[in-house]
Amino acid sequence: MSPALAGIVFIASLLLALALCYRPLGDYMYRVYTGTRHSRVERVIFRLLGVRPDTEQRWSVYARGVLAFSVLSILFLYGLQRLQSHLFLSLDMRPVEPPLAWNTAVSFVTNTNWQAYAGETTMGHVVQTAGLAVQNFVSAAVGMAVAMALVRGFARTKSDTLGNFWVDLVRGTLRILLPIAFVAAVLLVAGGAIQTFAGHGTWTTLTGGEQTFTPGAVASQEAIKDLGTNGGGFFNVNSAHPFENPTAWTNWLTILLMTVIASCLPRTFGRMVGDDRQGYAIVSVMAIIAILSIGVTGWAELSAGGTVPQAVGAAMEGREARFGTSNSALFASATTLTSTGAVDSAHDSYTAIGGGMLIFNMLLGEVAPGGVGAGLYGILILAVITVFVAGLMVGRTPEYLGKRIGAREIKLASLYFLVTPALVLVGAAVAMGTEAGRAAMLNGGPHGLSEILYAYTSASNNNGSAFAGVSVNTTFHNTTLGLCMAFGRFVPIVLVLALAGALAKQAPVPVGAGTLPTHRPQFVGMVVGVTIILVALTFLPALALGPLAEGLS
Repeated sequence: MSPALAGIVFIASLLLALALCYRPLGDYMYRVYTGTRHSRVERVIFRLLGVRPDTEQRWSVYARGVLAFSVLSILFLYGLQRLQSHLFLSLDMRPVEPPLAWNTAVSFVTNTNWQAYAGETTMGHVVQTAGLAVQNFVSAAVGMAVAMALVRGFARTKSDTLGNFWVDLVRGTLRILLPIAFVAAVLLVAGGAIQTFAGHGTWTTLTGGEQTFTPGAVASQEAIKDLGTNGGGFFNVNSAHPFENPTAWTNWLTILLMTVIASCLPRTFGRMVGDDRQGYAIVSVMAIIAILSIGVTGWAELSAGGTVPQAVGAAMEGREARFGTSNSALFASATTLTSTGAVDSAHDSYTAIGGGMLIFNMLLGEVAPGGVGAGLYGILILAVITVFVAGLMVGRTPEYLGKRIGAREIKLASLYFLVTPALVLVGAAVAMGTEAGRAAMLNGGPHGLSEILYAYTSASNNNGSAFAGVSVNTTFHNTTLGLCMAFGRFVPIVLVLALAGALAKQAPVPVGAGTLPTHRPQFVGMVVGVTIILVALTFLPALALGPLAEGLS
């Protein structure tokens, strides 16, 4: 079987698995977020938090809950890193330096999970489990909660409330993320991933007889990562490490876990707004963008120019032989189309066009299918912008799901779209324009620009994957990338919740002859076109100076 055909079979089996999960998992999440009964464990948690779970919140109160929880989480995780030398199971690790501790705390709380350090030599077990692993769950649950608040904004009429943030947070963690992670951890162990803890690992004898100890990988932490909630692995090489991702089968499972929740949330959306066809339209947009991206990336890597790549049939530098080029390209596409950020190959070794496509995936806003929760509210914002553009074309006030998209609504949607480009372009410009930013670059020319552009794109979009080639563990990059992660997460969330509040207050608009049907292929094509065109117009100059210039040289 040729590499291209093997890659097609791999992709087809993955799409089939996602299709089989779409209805049952989407319906289950619908029941989770619309149910009125609280479990005994949930009631205990609400009592400890001092939360009245049956009380709903206005959008501003919901947003304050998100921000308060996130700020406290950043402070807690920062303190945990600074005090780790005093904690048990610290493995004699020193306190994390303040700039890196800030960067890491913001990274995991924003669900970016960017790592500017080697995990196995920087963090002890307590920081890894009580700090980072906990945030892998709750930061993802925050994104899902915000998505549900926006969906309620579309579904409700003449309402001042969007649900209860604390209820959504706890239910998303306990009823969705934890059960899936538990099952995934068992499957990964069965597939050969190592499940060890303190006292177990690998001793390596160095030249001169000195020995170093590398703690064992934790399969359950790998499962958490693969759910699309974490790009940071226990080992610095992430999912390329055989302890974390030993076989082609676990690689397939990893990609499935990255995409399954985000791919099934459109079903939840359709159920909540009372029209399953709306969910099918949204997931179709996601699928079309994803298939286009995977096709371009795979083609670029399999048809790589040069004597050595042509001799072996594909670009193999920076790839694991057990995965091959096609499956590595699929993994890279999946991790940049979602906000996972895990890697099983070196993205810096990709061809210019292949690497450029990975950057473009993140610049799209990671909406195909996107991050856990963040992908759904991102694509819904793009749907709002699409109906506004369509309304301008026919001279009619735009409507989406029975809600008028007026001046307030489109301003909020436009600001949401503009936040990330501003962070990416300003951050990359500052890095390239200052001595402190350029000092970390290991390459010059278009490829060096691509590496900087990738870093700030990954941080601002809360992706977490790295192109490499930049020594980002510096005071400058830890500070600026941390700011990009924070603003790239919380400013859009506040705008989404404000839009949800404005939509929920509206009365339903009757469907008329001029209403744009938003469940038909025409609308799906329009959303795909608007998404690609907006990103292309915004970032074409930067891409032309980086990956496109390198590819044409």
